[in-house]
Amino acid sequence: MQNNKLFIEMYKKIIDAHYILIVSHKNPDADTISSSLGLSNYFYENKIKHKVFNVSPLPRRLDFLNKFDKISNKIPKFYDLIIYMDCANLSRVGELFPKEIDSISVDHHQTNDNFANINIVDATKGSTAELLHQFFSINNLPISKNVAECLYVGIYDDSLAFTTQRTNRETFKTVSDLLKKDINVSSLLDKLTQRESLSKFRIIPKIMNTLELFSEGKLATVYLDEKWIKETGANVHECDDIVEMVLALGIVKVVVYLRIVESKIRVSLRSKGNIDVSLIASHFNGGGHQNAAGLVVDSTNIKKTKDTVVSFILNYI
Repeated sequence: MQNNKLFIEMYKKIIDAHYILIVSHKNPDADTISSSLGLSNYFYENKIKHKVFNVSPLPRRLDFLNKFDKISNKIPKFYDLIIYMDCANLSRVGELFPKEIDSISVDHHQTNDNFANINIVDATKGSTAELLHQFFSINNLPISKNVAECLYVGIYDDSLAFTTQRTNRETFKTVSDLLKKDINVSSLLDKLTQRESLSKFRIIPKIMNTLELFSEGKLATVYLDEKWIKETGANVHECDDIVEMVLALGIVKVVVYLRIVESKIRVSLRSKGNIDVSLIASHFNGGGHQNAAGLVVDSTNIKKTKDTVVSFILNYI
């Protein structure tokens, strides 16, 4: 109920704003881009002045979403409202925006970092796109086909094709409503999953060759060497699927994937069943969900970071 009131307040602030900046997090995934574009498409359709901002290179596989080409890496000179989509904390966007600007955060990650003036959080939702659907419903706002496509892609991708533990009856109620907008699910998923680049197929084997198993195969680690990006021409986002590939191994219960991004090591954690990797991530000041979490280490030493994380996980599991 609290979020319902906050969503009503969010809509009032949107109506009153002169120019809105929608911010998606660094190293963006499908959920942050899809939820940002879902809101952006509604704004375009209703002539609400705004811009979608992201500081990082964008994942090419999402370029079929409407208004993807309008996402900018330049901050406009004037804006009087910021809406952060899927940004659990300020570290995910950087210290780029004046704190005196009115701000709203919409996110499905539980966090203690309430950095916005209005923080709308629901950790029971499987994606921010699903949470954004609630914004439209509470305010009785129409959802167009373009908006519905964005939200569907965000929900589908962040739920790992409806397989995570947070996928529930409410998720499918939301999807059922989106399907009423005549979206072509087959076409959307073809564009999302059937357009892999040759460079990805060249780099994945290199990453897979780094595979190490611990604790009788329960824990697996892989890493990405920066030089392979240059050798293959792959995009760093194209490598993220390696986590699910390794987790698909029958004996593996936890996967650790490391890569260097902006002179820091990003660590992705995935798990099966009841192993809560969000607790592991929080030990290193990271966060996430039970079966999907992450952290950032201020280092470029992959081996040292891997050994530290592995040592902690082995004691945990």
